[in-house]
Amino acid sequence: MVHFGHANLIRQAKELGDYLIVGVHSDEEIAQHKGPPVFNEQERYEMVRAIKWVDEVVEGAPYCTNIPTLDKYNCDFGVHGDDISVLADGSDAYKIIKDAGRYREVSRTQGVSTTDIVGRMLLLTKTHHKRQIYLKKAKSGIPRRFNIENYSTFYSCFIVDDPTANSPWTGVSQFLATTQKIIQFSSGKQPNPGDKIVYVAGAFDCFHLGHIRFLEKAATYGDYVIVGVHTDRVMNRYCGSNYPIMNVHERVLSVLACKYVHEVVIGAPYVVSPEMMDHFKVDMVVHGNSQVYADEHGVDPYEVPKKRGKFVLETSGCQLTTSDIVERIIEHRQTYILRNQKKEEKELANYKMMRNAGPMNG
Repeated sequence: MVHFGHANLIRQAKELGDYLIVGVHSDEEIAQHKGPPVFNEQERYEMVRAIKWVDEVVEGAPYCTNIPTLDKYNCDFGVHGDDISVLADGSDAYKIIKDAGRYREVSRTQGVSTTDIVGRMLLLTKTHHKRQIYLKKAKSGIPRRFNIENYSTFYSCFIVDDPTANSPWTGVSQFLATTQKIIQFSSGKQPNPGDKIVYVAGAFDCFHLGHIRFLEKAATYGDYVIVGVHTDRVMNRYCGSNYPIMNVHERVLSVLACKYVHEVVIGAPYVVSPEMMDHFKVDMVVHGNSQVYADEHGVDPYEVPKKRGKFVLETSGCQLTTSDIVERIIEHRQTYILRNQKKEEKELANYKMMRNAGPMNG
């Protein structure tokens, strides 16, 4: 997938230099070393290009980063998060450039991973984005691990007191939003006098190519794009009991990382009111492909901008929806269950090896 954890890695990597090249692996490489990708390679190439800290994308980059690859693109060094990336044989994918002194490391975003997000879609419960409901503390203080024995029929909870019994990098913590993280993702740019302000609103759940293409088109209606991201409760009401997959803080960061967005309204009201239009000096409200539902009082949420002649419908030109992504996962349910299990087993083996090596001991 491409999620806000990847965007945060990219943001940190950009701070280490002047020009950032991001290598995106092919479907074949990912299938060989990690398991089936959720987004295909063409979707991922376009999504990564839309992240605002990216200067250039290399398509079909090798999974094992090596010196010839760095030299080919005139890179001084390669960057990865402080979670282990392993090849199909379990070896470190970055060992070559580490040994050559051309490796830099940044902090992984705790509480989010492709494994975790795929797991939420496999669960599909009303509280999948509130995992603390299922986690209680054991006597040792180690969080109890929530594990799915069989996603299609039942689930069970069991206690793991040993902190090394599960991979430390996938699915062991919940993402906690902070003002600092939001500031880091924010552009900090204010509209200039005379700028035309565009407002769009929605869930932007499991941020995908359809969202990106819509925002790109919305940006053509003005100079400064403000995105309203609705609360979890609002989206649950209008999208159904299984949504949103990602909570409002995660969805906000996903939107903020997009290069077409300048500002985000966190927990935006479902109805675009006269006060909102006036406060943000909105010149145009743009809505995309998704169905528009009346609010609980039967009111069209876009009634005000329509009456003011400041509303337009714009199609993204992309048929991909969040529901389509969920269907991809569900359709290949057993494959993704095995993918998550194998990935965690390899990470755990490497984590134990690192602990035994010395620096992490104690």
